[in-house]
Amino acid sequence: MKFVDEVEIEIAAGDGGNGCIAFRREKYEPHGGPSGGDGGRGGSIILLADVGLSTLLDLRYRPRLRAGRGEHGRGKDQHGRGAEDLTTLVPVGTVAFDVATGEMLGDLDKAGAKLVVARGGRGGLGNINYANSIRQAPRIAQPGGVGDQRRLRLELRLLADVGLVGRPNAGKSSLVARLSAARPRVADYPFTTLVPQLGVVRIDIGASFVLADVPGLVEGAHLGVGLGTRFLKHLSRTSVLVHLIDLAPLDERDILEDFAGIEAELRKAAGDLADKPRLVVGNKLDMSGAADNLETLRAALAPRGFDVLGVSAMTGEGAPELANAMFRLVQQDRERAAAEAKDRAVEEAGDLPDDPETLE
Repeated sequence: MKFVDEVEIEIAAGDGGNGCIAFRREKYEPHGGPSGGDGGRGGSIILLADVGLSTLLDLRYRPRLRAGRGEHGRGKDQHGRGAEDLTTLVPVGTVAFDVATGEMLGDLDKAGAKLVVARGGRGGLGNINYANSIRQAPRIAQPGGVGDQRRLRLELRLLADVGLVGRPNAGKSSLVARLSAARPRVADYPFTTLVPQLGVVRIDIGASFVLADVPGLVEGAHLGVGLGTRFLKHLSRTSVLVHLIDLAPLDERDILEDFAGIEAELRKAAGDLADKPRLVVGNKLDMSGAADNLETLRAALAPRGFDVLGVSAMTGEGAPELANAMFRLVQQDRERAAAEAKDRAVEEAGDLPDDPETLE
């Protein structure tokens, strides 16, 4: 299946039906009074996050979505029927933006989450609503409201706990295959990975996290060089980044320059990528000269507070230790998020105690 993670579509909610101006004309009731019913509301357009989808491909071939309009009101006190809402399925992790304003309309980051992206127009009131003791034969009715129309940009941002970053051919896909049951494409040429890959890493029973491999980064990635910004956005949801360094590059590149180049791209990228907790990992320990390069990397990065780990995605050396280190950082982030959510809930309930030490 083709991976599509960004689309633009035109959407139009339905207009509301017009209210009706009518009067009763019945035998023996010469002054029957107004009987014009209300118009029905127009249909809204709703996005629904579905775990069964992993791409926005379907919407690539449906560039326009239009909901039905409401029925007009009729005589004899008959109200028009409201139109059904148009519900469209999107993958979990989809973010909706208004193209004209750039406003983010919502983030469907949970299965079953719903987002109304265009509201249907209200139904107009018929003249039965305007009758009173003074105005007994009103010739007034409301037109139906106009439904929202906009150009919508949908971005899919993968839900993962840990993101792998590094230059092409650093061994990211091989590491995902080693740590999880995922089987991304692996080959000995740059940009083998063309789309993000996800794998579930299981530490023990009941303990796991999701690892994401995005296409390799090169200098200028934040400007779109290589596969650039197209996939950097998939790292925005991760809580931990793992910077993978090739300890035995075939072109004998300087490994410290590799590290500095990727760090510079993370700082220049939009969002807070450079502020996320990071692990630095040297890969390909099974290759000649890799052990010496690992010590060089450790010596250079120790003053900056980085504890560099070594691993071989090919043989599995150091893989269990790396998985445990990633899980510890993920667990810390989960605990921090849970504590923040608890604090917000207490504040919203207005039960925050005066003494912070009494807060569990």
